[in-house]
Amino acid sequence: MNEKELQELLVFLEQPRKIAIIPHRNPDGDAMGSTLGLSHFLRKLGHTTQVISPNEFPDFLAWLPGAEEVMIYEKDRQKCTAFLQSQDLIFTLDFNALHRTGEMEQALQTLKQPMVMIDHHELPGNYAQFVFSDTAYGSTCEMVYHFIQDLQQGALINKTIATCLYTGIMTDSGQFRFPKTTGTTHRIVAEFIDLGVPNTEIPTLLFDNNSYDRLQLMGRALQNLKVLPELHTSYTTLSQEELNQFHYVKGDTEGIVNYGLTIKGIHFTAIFIEHKDEGIIKISFRSQGQFDVNQFARTYFNGGGHINAAGGKSTDTLENTILRFEQIVKEIQP
Repeated sequence: MNEKELQELLVFLEQPRKIAIIPHRNPDGDAMGSTLGLSHFLRKLGHTTQVISPNEFPDFLAWLPGAEEVMIYEKDRQKCTAFLQSQDLIFTLDFNALHRTGEMEQALQTLKQPMVMIDHHELPGNYAQFVFSDTAYGSTCEMVYHFIQDLQQGALINKTIATCLYTGIMTDSGQFRFPKTTGTTHRIVAEFIDLGVPNTEIPTLLFDNNSYDRLQLMGRALQNLKVLPELHTSYTTLSQEELNQFHYVKGDTEGIVNYGLTIKGIHFTAIFIEHKDEGIIKISFRSQGQFDVNQFARTYFNGGGHINAAGGKSTDTLENTILRFEQIVKEIQP
């Protein structure tokens, strides 16, 4: 966000405003942590805020402060649309193209209110009047921290705000293992811990509250894991039948893709998950080193994301999607 935009936004926020804050569809820890953290902060400035998620978020994020107040667009489209139209300002966090909100896109496109984008993905769209977009950051939560500092309101960050932002920084950094985890990232996290963030408890809340069915589903995904050693590639699959067998609920497949990168010699992995109700195969890509899965997802699977973490989709069958993936990988030699 340039200085001119920042000053204009500062002037706009001098008066109490009604503000809606939107994450992307299928929100993860960074999306929910950043929206809720920003919501708590703006309330301390005297604004009225409401987080509206395009659809349900995973149960393992339900403990986040303020999560119980989040409105779900897919549960009541008319109410949420009317609410959006009554707001003074719209923040969009952790995405940079309105189609990332799914069915909510049309409602957002019709709004006349100014929008603020805070995001770290490549190729930002042009829908927002105020744009803080920078791919150098490892998480949107870290960007929200800097946004608060740019507003010269860092003193307002309390344990509640810090807990939300810590969660997103930790999850989007792969628990501080990904390349964009910097010394600044750790200094911010240290500040949050000093504010009382329960840093030893949050990983348990996020990763250790597994159901028996989720562990069984994870086991099936590991059984399905295929390795292409000469291509330094692995991938796994989960069919709709397998999801049904283990009573899949949102969030159950979170993190499974990362296991493919733990194999010696593998630096590119993927998971293909069949969702027959939506008519698509959802795909997650991960890499280590310089192989750009963002470009791979954009080029071949109608997706995108970051250099080492991206997503895509296919409308073909699971079997044909896998065949196409293997052929592409053989051709490009990642």
